[in-house]
Amino acid sequence: MANVIYESVRGLSAIAIEDAFLRDRKIFLIGEVNDESCNELIKQLLYMEAEDDSKPITLFINSPGGDVGSGLAVYDTIRLLKSPVTAVVTGIAASMGSIIMLACDKNRRYMLPSSRIMIHDCSWGRHDMGGKKPFEVEEELNQLKNTNEKLLNIIAERTGKTVEEVAEVTKKDSYYSADEAIEFGLVTGVLDGETFAKI
Repeated sequence: MANVIYESVRGLSAIAIEDAFLRDRKIFLIGEVNDESCNELIKQLLYMEAEDDSKPITLFINSPGGDVGSGLAVYDTIRLLKSPVTAVVTGIAASMGSIIMLACDKNRRYMLPSSRIMIHDCSWGRHDMGGKKPFEVEEELNQLKNTNEKLLNIIAERTGKTVEEVAEVTKKDSYYSADEAIEFGLVTGVLDGETFAKI
C-alpha cells in the first residue's frame, strides 16, 4: 500500500494514500462489486456524511460489476446521503458498477474521455442450479426477473428513458463511449482538465 508524506507541526508523518484521499473526500470503487468492496464504500460514505453533510464527495469508478445485492446497498446509501456525491468513471463502469454510478444525480455523473459504460440485464453468474427441483428453479427465475425489473426501473428513472427503451438495449451487453453515454442520459459530460481540477 502506497504512503504519502504529510508535514505538520509535529514533523513529517506517513499515511496511507487511501487515507489522504479520504481526507479530501475522494473514494474509489476499483475492481469487482462484492461484499468487501461495497462495505468499505458504505463505511467511507457514512463517515464523510457524519463529518460534514454539506461538503461534496467524489467517487471514482473503474469496475466490471459484480454482486447485485452489494451494489444496491451502495446505490441506496448514496441516494440517502445529504452530501452531494459526484461519480467519475475512470476506466469502465459495467453492470452493477454502472448502477452505482447512476445513484449520483445526472449533473454529477462524469467520464474521462476514453472511459466506457456497460449496461445489461442481470444474470445468475456462477449460480449453481444443479439438483434443484422445477419449483425451486421457477422461484429462482422469478426472483431474477424481479431483480432485473428493479434495475431496469433504476436505469430508466436515472436516464429519463422509458423502461421499454432501456429493456431493448439491456438484452445484450451495451457499451457506451463518453459521447454515447451523454446522449443516452447516463452521464452529463466528459471531464476536461479544468473541470477535473475542480472535483
